[in-house]
Parts: sequence; C-alpha cells; structure tokens
Amino acid sequence: MSVKAITEEDIKTLETLAAKYPERRSALLPMLHYVQSIQGMVSPAGIQVCAKVLDLTPAEVAAVATFYTMYKRFPMGKHHIGVCVNTLCALLGGDDLWKELTDTLGIGHDETTADGLFTLERIECQAACTVAPVMTVNWEFMDSMNPTSLRDLIDKLKIGAPVQSTRGVQITSISDSQRVLAGINDGKYQESPLADDSMLAGLRVAKERNMSAPVGKGAK
Repeated sequence: MSVKAITEEDIKTLETLAAKYPERRSALLPMLHYVQSIQGMVSPAGIQVCAKVLDLTPAEVAAVATFYTMYKRFPMGKHHIGVCVNTLCALLGGDDLWKELTDTLGIGHDETTADGLFTLERIECQAACTVAPVMTVNWEFMDSMNPTSLRDLIDKLKIGAPVQSTRGVQITSISDSQRVLAGINDGKYQESPLADDSMLAGLRVAKERNMSAPVGKGAK
C-alpha cells in the first residue's frame, strides 16, 4: 500500500495548527493526526516534518508517536475498526464480535485486509460500559453490537452504503476522522447526540436527589 507524500500545502496546514497553541509543541498530537489523515499512518517522513515545524528533534516526535496506540506505523485501511475486549464488553459479547470479525475478514489485531478496506484493533476500553459490547468504526461509536448487527455493518461498509454511528456522524473514512481529531472542523458535530439516556442516568438521579460532589481540602 503506497504512502502519500506530504505536500507544501500540508506543511502550511501543520503550521496553522501549531500557531493555535501558546506553546507550539502542544500542537504535536493534532499534527500527528493530520499527518495520519494524509498518509494513513505516521511515517518517518511525517515525523521529520512535524519535528521541523515545531523545532523538535525527530526522536522527540517519534517518542510521542510510538507511545499512543492511535498513531500507526503501518498504513491503515479505509476503515479502522476497534473492538473493546475489556472485561465487561468481553462478557457481554465483545469476544464474539472479535471472532466474527477475524473470521469474516481473515485478519487479526493491527492487520489490514488485502483490499485496503479494513484494519482491525483490539482495544482495552472505550469508556462506554453502559452500552456494551461496544466498538468503533473510524473512532465513531457503534453501541450494543451483536454478531448480526456486525455482519450488517461490514456488508454496508464493503459496498459503500451509508452507515450512521449510534452516537456520531455518518461514517466516511478513517482519514476524515483523523482530520477532525486534528482539530479541523467538518461541520458535522451536531448531526446526532453524543450520549444516550442510559449514560446520563447517574446525572439525572443526582439532580433529583440534590446530590453534589464533596469539596476536597484546598478547593476554592
């Protein structure tokens, strides 16, 4: 799978991202997302460009790019699929989802299908236990999944049919999602709610009972 080169126009965008922060090096995470939106990965060339824009060493940039698992050192497919396999999701069907995916697509963790369409990742927690088992497609949530809904999802993605996240926007590609994570507004953040009733149950009960968090020592 070929990796796109970073253009002068892309470097201008990286400069714009860096200029948003009082400390330019604080822009490194969104800049890496932007590089990944172009290349489908964070390549050595991408690391060099980020280092030059931020006046850092390539080693400093590489240390960050290899610390966070969201940044890949290999080309991803069009769709990145993450399945939560932590305890609760696993008990409620996450392991079944993972087996269904690996059997259907013929790939495993951090592997990409030969047609460049799907990359799979086992994820320890997606912070959505109330709607377990949960998975993400291009970092958009798909809640309360089961093998049947998973097969329907994969079939739609294969033919390019519309797929709506259960709590986000219409799913397009990992490249588009990376641009959003870089801080580039796509104008779609209001397309659907980010939390459902079950996620807000605790807040609702707290309000009904006039509950509040205890004030710690030294709090103002």
